[in-house]
Amino acid sequence: MPEHTSFFSYLVAMFPALGHNMEALGHTMFGKPVDAHKAEPLVASTFVVLVVIALGLVTRRQINNHDKSVIPDDKLTLRTFMEVFIGVFYDTVKDVMGAHKADRYFPLIGTLALFIFFSNVLGMIPGFLPPTSSWNLTLACAGIVFVAFNYWGIKENGLGYFKHMLGPAWYLWWLIFPIEVISLCIRRLTLSVRLMLNMSVDHLLLSIFLGLFMFLLPIPVMILGTLVVVVQTYVFCLLTSIYIALATEHEEHGDHASAGHGGHGGHGGEAHAH
Repeated sequence: MPEHTSFFSYLVAMFPALGHNMEALGHTMFGKPVDAHKAEPLVASTFVVLVVIALGLVTRRQINNHDKSVIPDDKLTLRTFMEVFIGVFYDTVKDVMGAHKADRYFPLIGTLALFIFFSNVLGMIPGFLPPTSSWNLTLACAGIVFVAFNYWGIKENGLGYFKHMLGPAWYLWWLIFPIEVISLCIRRLTLSVRLMLNMSVDHLLLSIFLGLFMFLLPIPVMILGTLVVVVQTYVFCLLTSIYIALATEHEEHGDHASAGHGGHGGHGGEAHAH
């Protein structure tokens, strides 16, 4: 298979109607046509979304069967995998922002965790590229996070959300405010680039070893790739949880935290987020 192509690239090329729709979408959104290679991450991400929805529906049906769901399965099944997966990420979110906020914001974080995880896993299957190796896709995911935590921060604190950006002394606002705005906006860049680069390099290494060992699967590389898939999903969702927690921290709580922890509160905790 040629470099930087996958089965989805051939799928776009095989169906002229799909190709015409992609070209029309490209003209509408970008002012230029989108070829099969550039459309591949979008097709792959759509496939991942459909897979996640299907797995969610099957898991929900199994859980709603109370006679079977009460007794845990004695082996790894889809239900036990989803329960462990959701449980691990929910506990992480709860540790970062507390149970009340976790119940409120976990639907977004849990959805991102499932989408990013299965997008990463797709890249470990020969003949497929991980959608998360495309910066356009990771930038879109990070953009959703950026809009969400700013919206919730303003909704929770009103104009007080911007007070943390002015610094400890009002007469230094002209210096602190631009720095805080840049620090806030760069979060989207760091979230997207970190995920994209790690998944691109991981898929490149896996492709190289598969090419060198055509008849012998490189088990150590597969294990390393699995760790990368899990860790990158966890890091993305952990940072998302921290950003939302910092943005929705109430002003009076932030002032109390500043007195007790040496000024940590609001956007000033960016160092701790990384």
